[in-house]
Amino acid sequence: MSTDPRTLVRSWATPRRDGARRGRNAPNWLLSLIVPVALLVLWQVVTERGVYSRSQLPAPLDVVAAGRQLAENDTLGLHLSASVGRVAWGFAYGALVAIPLALLVGLSRLASTMLSPTIQALRAIPSLAWVPLLILWLGIDEAPKITLVAIGVFFPVYTNLVGGIGQIDRKLIEAGHAYGLRGFALAREVLLPASLPSLLTGLRLGLAQGWLFLVAAELIAASRGLGFLLVDGQNTGRADIIVLSIVLLALLGQATDWLVQRASRRWLRWADVYGSR
Repeated sequence: MSTDPRTLVRSWATPRRDGARRGRNAPNWLLSLIVPVALLVLWQVVTERGVYSRSQLPAPLDVVAAGRQLAENDTLGLHLSASVGRVAWGFAYGALVAIPLALLVGLSRLASTMLSPTIQALRAIPSLAWVPLLILWLGIDEAPKITLVAIGVFFPVYTNLVGGIGQIDRKLIEAGHAYGLRGFALAREVLLPASLPSLLTGLRLGLAQGWLFLVAAELIAASRGLGFLLVDGQNTGRADIIVLSIVLLALLGQATDWLVQRASRRWLRWADVYGSR
């Protein structure tokens, strides 16, 4: 009988790890529901005890009824599809601009010196401050809305990728130079793979920022979308519509973040880090 320690370790470690993962999956799903369920219960208790009137804070069932009413009128789907489409296009455009620019700044000290101060200054501009200029430049159609979402996505993706490139081991860059890699080839073969965890984090943060900028974007003469629904509920005194819009924004933000997180785990399967357990 073999007494090789490596054989013994393999004989018990792998099944135990797999079993632990199977055992952890179900409790994790249950644990993730504790806070939302507790908030729903607290919400219901607050409304039943009259801490706030129904016109200030509608009960959960009132919000569900408002959503059902919009769905029956065939308007809820229009609002959802409009908001999701704007975030999707804004996310794509923002990331497509941020990634090459971050690689350029990471590759070139001259580009970093010239561009970084200006980009950091633009980053400090509040989202609503862009609205008047975008209306003047792009009108009131879809272009300014998508552009504003793209601006929100750009800065987290750019900042995280530049930071990730700055943390790459210098030996990897030197090895790339030794193999004759320069410019775009170096970025593709070395910089992007080595900074992939930072890039994926930036994409998650950028997507969340895109949903935040969406509400400001849909203030630009919008006739549909969750931001429009939110403002329309305020103008008509419909607290149930306001809360419904907020809940839908939260659920959509969580769903899209979950999709990016799942993709990140798939792309980072090679990473043996604590968070991958």
